[in-house]
Amino acid sequence: MTKSPILHVQHIRLSYADTDPAGILYFAAWFPKMEGLQSEFMYLQGLRQDTLKKERGWWTVTRATECEYLAAAELYDLIRMELSIGRIGNSSFAFEYQMWRESDDLLVARGSITIVAVSPEQETVPLPGDLRALVERWASEGALRPS
Repeated sequence: MTKSPILHVQHIRLSYADTDPAGILYFAAWFPKMEGLQSEFMYLQGLRQDTLKKERGWWTVTRATECEYLAAAELYDLIRMELSIGRIGNSSFAFEYQMWRESDDLLVARGSITIVAVSPEQETVPLPGDLRALVERWASEGALRPS
């Protein structure tokens, strides 16, 4: 399968709060960073989580997360996080993440977050047509850049 285009990139510097006493990134620290990248991307695409229910009649929730740790990341490392689309299902799709250490361009981690479309009553629904069209375009062509 061909890899989807990179949709969004964010650079972060690891801080003391991200690390364990040895100065190595604490394993769970990637998850808020992944979600933050996803939230910023969706916001820039006009999909605000706080208004989806009211404006579109659906919203999204996280169904699953995973992260594979490939190399140690340490305090003050500058990390390039890249976001792309993974699997697209009937009622869900996955954002995929790659985290690269800038100093040596080493892939230190990769992960995914599976997003499910739900009704205002929080029942799983098929991906709404407008969301499916966006996700399929993101997977094949990339994202529109905000002006």
